[in-house]
Amino acid sequence: MKQFLKFILLSLALYGCSGGSGDDNPTPPVQKNNAPTIPILVYPANNLLCISNILDFEWNASSDIDGDGITYKIEIAKDNQFSQIAFSTTLSATKKTYTLEKGIAYYWRVQAVDSKKESSNYSTTFNLYTEGVGVSNHLPFAPELVKPEFNSTKPSGDITLEWLGSDADNNPLTFDVYFGTTDQPGIVSQNQDAQIFVVSTTNSTTYYWKVVVKDDKGGEAIGQIWTFHTN
Repeated sequence: MKQFLKFILLSLALYGCSGGSGDDNPTPPVQKNNAPTIPILVYPANNLLCISNILDFEWNASSDIDGDGITYKIEIAKDNQFSQIAFSTTLSATKKTYTLEKGIAYYWRVQAVDSKKESSNYSTTFNLYTEGVGVSNHLPFAPELVKPEFNSTKPSGDITLEWLGSDADNNPLTFDVYFGTTDQPGIVSQNQDAQIFVVSTTNSTTYYWKVVVKDDKGGEAIGQIWTFHTN
């Protein structure tokens, strides 16, 4: 009996020394990986009319607070929605040469991606136009959205629609504005000079709008459909 009690006491002592719960080596917390900074575009500059169609695209390097390696994804498209991608390249350098088609408006942007696959937001989108053979007039660039932000929610009432139009030839521009509650909005203003338009809205409604940019030589660019909601 004494031997049995000694065995029990010894077992309890050993268990107490071992700690039992395994908390001596807790699992370290998983550290959050931070995305790189957003690249800043350098060249070609925004709204540039390019005489040559062989261009060096360049941007400033991003940084990563975690010290991770960084690669870049450059996209060049024929529309500002980037649904018609002409080139898409991933590389570690901050410069890339492309041969573009002549007489075409292009839009380009860059995204930084670290070695753990965390991505920055895309850079600002820049426009450029390649000189065509014997071209006397270039089409305007597609309009850029200023406000309200795409797919945002705003208080109902009067809301100001605002955009930016540009043209490689610096021709005078006019604008047709389309606005409504369907994804094929109707025209509400035609041939206006201003790059703003005030609309009346009601509660809990989704609105769609777009702008057509026209120059005085008959060229025009149709903008994408933008949307916002009211609460």
